[in-house]
Amino acid sequence: MQINPALADLLQRRGQQHVLRFWEELDEAGQKRLSEQLEGADLDLIASLFQGNLEQPDWSELARSAAPPPAMRLVDRAQGRGGGLGVTPAAAVERGAAAFAAGEVGVLLVAGGQGSRLGFDHPKGMYPIGPVSKHSLLQVHLEKVRALASKYGANAPVYIMTSPITHDEQAAFIAQHDRFGLAEDDVFFFCQGTMPAVDAKTGGLLMADKDSLFLSPDGHGGCVAALAGSGAIDHMRRRGVKHLFYLQVDNPLVPIGDAELVGYHLLAESELTSMAIAKQDPQDKLGNFGMIDGRMNVIEYSDMPDDVAELREPDGGLRFWAGSIAVHVFGVAFLERMLGERDALPFHVANKKVPYLDEAGSLVTPDEPNALKYERFIFDLLPKAKNPIVVEYAEEEVFAPLKNAPGAPKDTEAYVQRLMLAQHRRWLEAAGVHVADGVDVEISPLYGLDAQGVASRLAPKTTFSHTTFLQPDA
Repeated sequence: MQINPALADLLQRRGQQHVLRFWEELDEAGQKRLSEQLEGADLDLIASLFQGNLEQPDWSELARSAAPPPAMRLVDRAQGRGGGLGVTPAAAVERGAAAFAAGEVGVLLVAGGQGSRLGFDHPKGMYPIGPVSKHSLLQVHLEKVRALASKYGANAPVYIMTSPITHDEQAAFIAQHDRFGLAEDDVFFFCQGTMPAVDAKTGGLLMADKDSLFLSPDGHGGCVAALAGSGAIDHMRRRGVKHLFYLQVDNPLVPIGDAELVGYHLLAESELTSMAIAKQDPQDKLGNFGMIDGRMNVIEYSDMPDDVAELREPDGGLRFWAGSIAVHVFGVAFLERMLGERDALPFHVANKKVPYLDEAGSLVTPDEPNALKYERFIFDLLPKAKNPIVVEYAEEEVFAPLKNAPGAPKDTEAYVQRLMLAQHRRWLEAAGVHVADGVDVEISPLYGLDAQGVASRLAPKTTFSHTTFLQPDA
């Protein structure tokens, strides 16, 4: 087949004609693949990004003018007070539960990553994280959603964002397990977009093979455009979904569909509500929620000057205490409004090591960063949201992301499983149940979604003396 003349001309004008170097060697399928990738790439945008037309605020300077975010602190939640939002936990729970019962809340699960850093040659969502059950991350999350439906009498559809390298395998995995009990219309897959990587010195598109560009996912911020392009927004309209509970697949502790969080979001008339944990140290590697010129932002820990990170309030607590854990509640109408703004989410650039095909067609694996990757981040929506708020939760109850291989100080399989088991032990002990020392008890979300759910199933003074996986009818 012949290359589209208009595309060939654009490649020539943009100095990217090298990508056709092996065109004549390709069979028709290879030519079609490369042509489609090139047609899908915005070469003008890529050129603009390489030339430095990126919105890159001076975060270090902006951090000096930042203020703490409007927030509901954990101490106020624990004591049933209205706190900084003027909304009591009881009122929030009641309002959030009503939204779930009305079928107005869906779940947005970001699951685009591979498990390569864990030594796991599959999508990370398939990792068997259950400390006793060996259930996958995906099963843990989807069974929480199924338990929500049982609790509130209304189904919450799950929108699962995959990436080109994880989509087929995850879709097949979930289908093989009959969607872990969810109805067919309650699981909607959509694939995030990609961006070509370019040579850091020349801006030239890098080739992964003779018929393929090196493409990488465009970041979790790409979910906004992908939701619309996939038909997911239309699905939400049909189902009456007005709010989305957003999380990432690697964190099995997330209390999916927490009614209190959703309730604060609704009663504060917020377009974007974020779950936060309190930083224990000024240098904790978490993004910092802060208000800049009256707008909510996340300031990356690497951009926060040490003297600003170390600022203290009169009570001794950190001024910038609110650490982001990538758990949010979005208004669907807000996401739709953002779709109408071309630059709602700016691109960020990262210098990475990317294998590439050289002029002779040999694959080169660089020792040093050689390429620029461009991606978008979901937290860049914060400054555009009306009435954004932050709600503090205890880290041990909501945050244990699986990110590292064994040997790292935290966020390993052993670390995550330890926190899962500790949470379940707390639930059991709160119900008056005794768990013997050294005994592991894992609780299926279908058995108990929280401490209250577990207490409703077990008689006080029950004793567990052997490792157990608690599940319905077990």
